[in-house]
Amino acid sequence: MYSGSYASSNSISMLPAEPKIFHGRESELADILKHFEQNTPRIAILGAGGMGKTSLAQAVLHHEDVVIKYQGNRLFVACDTTASKVELAGLIGAHLGMKLGQDLTQAVLHRLSEGSPTLLILDNLETAWEPVESRKKIEEFLSLLTDIASLALMITMRGAERPSKVQWTRPFLPPLESLAQEAAHKVFIDIAEDRHPMEEIDQVLSLTDNMPLSINLLAHAVDVEGTTAILSRWQREHTSVISEGYDQRSNLEISILLSLESPRITSTPHSQELLSLLSILPDGLSDVELKQSKFKFAIQDILDCKRALLRTALAYLDDHKRLKALVPIREYMAKFRPPTDKMIRPLFKHFQELLQVYLAGMGKQSAALYVERLNSNYTNISNIIQNGLHPGHPDLADSISCTSHFIRFSAAIGNEVMPLVNKVISLLPHSEDHRAKASFAVWLFSGQRLIPHPEALIAQTLEWLKNLDDPDLEATFYTNLGYYYSGLDIPAALKYCQMGLSLAKSHGNIRGQSTALDRLSWIKWRT
Repeated sequence: MYSGSYASSNSISMLPAEPKIFHGRESELADILKHFEQNTPRIAILGAGGMGKTSLAQAVLHHEDVVIKYQGNRLFVACDTTASKVELAGLIGAHLGMKLGQDLTQAVLHRLSEGSPTLLILDNLETAWEPVESRKKIEEFLSLLTDIASLALMITMRGAERPSKVQWTRPFLPPLESLAQEAAHKVFIDIAEDRHPMEEIDQVLSLTDNMPLSINLLAHAVDVEGTTAILSRWQREHTSVISEGYDQRSNLEISILLSLESPRITSTPHSQELLSLLSILPDGLSDVELKQSKFKFAIQDILDCKRALLRTALAYLDDHKRLKALVPIREYMAKFRPPTDKMIRPLFKHFQELLQVYLAGMGKQSAALYVERLNSNYTNISNIIQNGLHPGHPDLADSISCTSHFIRFSAAIGNEVMPLVNKVISLLPHSEDHRAKASFAVWLFSGQRLIPHPEALIAQTLEWLKNLDDPDLEATFYTNLGYYYSGLDIPAALKYCQMGLSLAKSHGNIRGQSTALDRLSWIKWRT
C-alpha cells in the first residue's frame, strides 16, 4: 500500500499495515481523533518501550476519518536508524520520492508546504532526538515542520518528554500505561486462543504487567508451547523466553536495552543503580524512602536518578506516588544488572530499624503508623531480607535477626510465615553468630506453631546458648519451651517451665521468674 500522492518510482513511502489486534487503546485513539478535528494537530505519543506507541500511531493512520481527510497524503516514517537532523530530513525526503542530496531540509519543507493537507508520522523519533549533540537541531527542524499550516505532525517517542520548540496540541496525550486486565486478556486470547486454563493465562499475564509487547511475545510463545511449558521456562530463563527476535519489536530485552542506553539515562549513570534496586522492590519506593539519608549515601543524586527513570518511562509513579518499575523491566534488571549488596544494605538497615521500632511499640497507638509503612513495603522487605538469607552471605546474621522481626510483624497482621520460618531454620547452622541464631530459636519457641524436628533445634540452641553464657536468655528459652509444649506434651511443658523458673531464680532474674510462674499457672489451669 502506497501513500498515493507521494508514490513514485523513487518513493519508499509504503504505509505499515493496520494493527489486526488492537485492544485497550480505544480511549487514547478517541482523544487523538478529537485533535484531528482541528486543522493541523501536533501530537506526541509517549510511553515506555513496548507500550504500544507504534500500534496506536498505525491505528490512527488507518482510521477512516484520517484516511478521508488526508487520503494519499499520509507518511509514516520509521526513525529507528536516524542519528541527526540531516538524516531525518533525508529519510522524509525519500518517503516523498525526492532524490538524495547533502541536506534535504529545505527541499522537504518546501515540498510539504506546497501540497495538500498532509499527515506526517515520525515513529521512534527518540533515536534522533535523544543524543544531546543532535537534539537542538532536531527540535528546530520539528519547529519548522509545524510552521507548515497544512501539515499534521504526530510523533512516537520512548519516555515521558515531548521535544521543545513545538506547540503541541492540548490537552496533551499522557504517556501510555499498561493495558487494563480485560484488554490484556483479549490481546492474549486473540493470539493464543482460549484453549488454555484461565488460571494459567492469568499467571502468564502477571509476568507481563500488561505491557503490550510482553503480552504479544508471550502469547505467541504460549500458542506454540502452551501455558504450562512457558511458565516453567520463565522460572529458568525469565525475559529470555520472549527475547529471541532481532529487533525491539520482537525482542523484549533489546527493547529494554535501548531505553537503558538512552543519553537521558547514561548522563545520569546512577539511575541504572536505582532501577536495579527497583528490580527487587515490587512495592516501589516513596519519596520519604528515597530521601532516607542512609539510602542516599548508597546512590548519589537519587532524586535526579528518579527523574531520569520517569523521563524515559523506565519507571512510573503509581496512584500512591510510589516509584515502580514494570515486571518485565524488573525481571530484566534482576537477571542482567542485579543490585549489589552495597546498594541493598542501606535500605535493609532502614527497614530493620522500622521493624524494631514497630515491635518496641506493639500494643501502643503509635504502632499503627508503622503498620501502614511496613504494609506498603511488605514484599520489598521480604525480598530484601531474603537477599541475605544464603549460606556464606556476609549479612546472614543480621538477616536472620531481621527476619525474626519480620515474621513477628507478618504473624501479627495474619500472613503466612512458616515458609520463611523453615528457610531460616535451615540456615541457622551456617551462621557464625551464636547470639543471632539463639535469639531466633528462643523467639521461635515462644509460640505454638508446629516446628519441624523441634528436638534437633532445641539441642542446637542449647549449644549456642552455652557459647553465649547468657543465663537470662537461657531461662527465657526454657520457659518458651514450656509454652510451646503445652499443647503437645504437658509433662514436658511443666519440666521446661520449672527449668526456666529455677535458672531465673538462681540469677536473680525477677522478670524471668514472673514469666515462668505465669506460664506454669496457665499450663496447670489448662490441665
